[in-house]
Amino acid sequence: MTKPTLETLRKGIDEINLQLLELLNKRGEIAKEIGKLKEMQGTKRFDPVRERESLNAILAKHDGPFEASTIQHIFKEIFKASLELQEDDHSKALLVSRKNKVEDTIVDLKGEKIGDGNLNFIMGPCAVESYDQVRTVAEAMKAQGIRLLRGGAFKPRTSPYDFQGLGIDGLKILRQVADELDMVVVSEIVNPAHIEMATEYVDVIQIGARNMQNFELLKAAGSVDKAVLLKRGLAATISEFVNAAEYVMSRGNTNIILCERGIRTYEKATRNTLDISAVPILKKETHLPVVVDVTHSTGRRDLLLPCAKAAIAIGADAVMAEVHPDPAVALSDSAQQMDIPEFQAFIKELKGQPAQTK
Repeated sequence: MTKPTLETLRKGIDEINLQLLELLNKRGEIAKEIGKLKEMQGTKRFDPVRERESLNAILAKHDGPFEASTIQHIFKEIFKASLELQEDDHSKALLVSRKNKVEDTIVDLKGEKIGDGNLNFIMGPCAVESYDQVRTVAEAMKAQGIRLLRGGAFKPRTSPYDFQGLGIDGLKILRQVADELDMVVVSEIVNPAHIEMATEYVDVIQIGARNMQNFELLKAAGSVDKAVLLKRGLAATISEFVNAAEYVMSRGNTNIILCERGIRTYEKATRNTLDISAVPILKKETHLPVVVDVTHSTGRRDLLLPCAKAAIAIGADAVMAEVHPDPAVALSDSAQQMDIPEFQAFIKELKGQPAQTK
């Protein structure tokens, strides 16, 4: 009997590889169908009991040269890949997904465009304290060509004893100043019942980090004809963040701006940890514009400029930061707000750095 040559053995391996490929693809198609059925039934895609039963059945028939642990590892990877196929099918259905809409969404805010490839800024005080305070900041912004005015009227705070904002009076101040200076109002709403009322005063409804998964608020914001700036939750994954945006868009509102504002980690050097990699991931996986809030992500005015530069370099559509006429006496977050001269230097430095283009 002729001993097989190396070439013959390799040819046999190549043929088996193709057979395995064909079988894996057939298995994948079946797994996708299972995923569709599970979605219709509302059942979880991952079933650990079923996986263990399958592995046991495979190992019971195994009598080859591979170690049992090796066979188990290979099939667990196959199971994992099949589960990812099912999840990819689910993501295709998301309205915010890049797979659903290839071209970028551009949000037009009274002529100020977010997502068109040009850098923009959203600036203003952390909290609305008075007409004079807001007017002073707004005038400084307008002098720099910035029209997107942010300010907190409703302030969800960690402590119930901290300043909670002026509420409706704060919104009225923002609206008055914006009308006087031809600016755009961006302000947070925390109660679904206030959404309808807020449309009279704000141009952009901000949903803060603590409310990213307030699903009734998301649905209410999605049901009105106002742009929504959605901030990432304190410890939210990117998938959770994207699905929160889907809640808004599923109600018909397509004018959504995503905002990376730092997430909670074990690091204490900054208020939060700026997840700068979230910007290109969000822009790749969704068609929505992405803003980076350098104020809340760092909590330190000395880090605002370098973090803003990083955000612009990695493709952010806009930078958000806070400005106060006299941060030392601010009613909230005094350590992280810029004063007017610092703001002017900040903008001068950044305007020389163009946004990343595709």
